[in-house]
Amino acid sequence: MDVEVINKRRRKKDSRYSSKNISFSASLPSDVRGIFADSICAVKYSVDPLADFRASIVEMIRVVGVRDWKEMEELVYCYVVLNSSDIHGLIGDAFMSLCSCF
Repeated sequence: MDVEVINKRRRKKDSRYSSKNISFSASLPSDVRGIFADSICAVKYSVDPLADFRASIVEMIRVVGVRDWKEMEELVYCYVVLNSSDIHGLIGDAFMSLCSCF
């Protein structure tokens, strides 16, 4: 099980977030501010969490409009704080694979 951060505006339009794919939602910690403050979190069961994290991260970068490293660090924080420590390596791998694309 992994937790994705999803922007509220995007979730309503995207059929990937049907009730078949999302088990329930979670709340971001109260210390999340800025461009991610109005986002929600979706809990998703995945057979390929690395690919799903990567796709979710790319979506957040595009939809929310991550503009600098500080916002990227905040996004990493959101994923890490919402997931158990045994998933943190996958989250790091997903972010690092995207950093090598830029």
